[in-house]
Amino acid sequence: MNIGEIRSVNGRLTGSIATRTIDLPRIGLRKVESMSDRAPAYEILALNVARRWVQIGALWEAFSKKTGEAFLAGSVDDPGLPEPLPVALFPTEDGGYTIAWRRETMRSEFAGGFGGMQRSYDERGQEGFGSSTAGADGALMGAGADEGDEPLF
Repeated sequence: MNIGEIRSVNGRLTGSIATRTIDLPRIGLRKVESMSDRAPAYEILALNVARRWVQIGALWEAFSKKTGEAFLAGSVDDPGLPEPLPVALFPTEDGGYTIAWRRETMRSEFAGGFGGMQRSYDERGQEGFGSSTAGADGALMGAGADEGDEPLF
């Protein structure tokens, strides 16, 4: 779901994000200058009520597993939000970005995740709930099944 856009205006990347509960009418991207491979590509800044720019997130370069296309992925966070808002920014023809949001899923189609790497169920191994207590006929096996004649439910 698209929730905003960034445009290049006078060499600065500025735009807005709006949802039903979030309204950030003035945001900007600031390029991060770092020698570290783990550093974000951009910081996300917002103009607060005192008209000061404050950092509310960061973006890293990511690539689509299906097409190899580059995009920016990260999150917007603020103490006023119940949880971080995962976002992805996709380049537009005019040098800006479309800002998209989606709920995290167990299997991400993007390398590096969409705000974090998610593993699919089949990659999680046997650390889940353990083995089944149901027999082939659906009857309870083990786990105290032989403890008296009282119904379990």
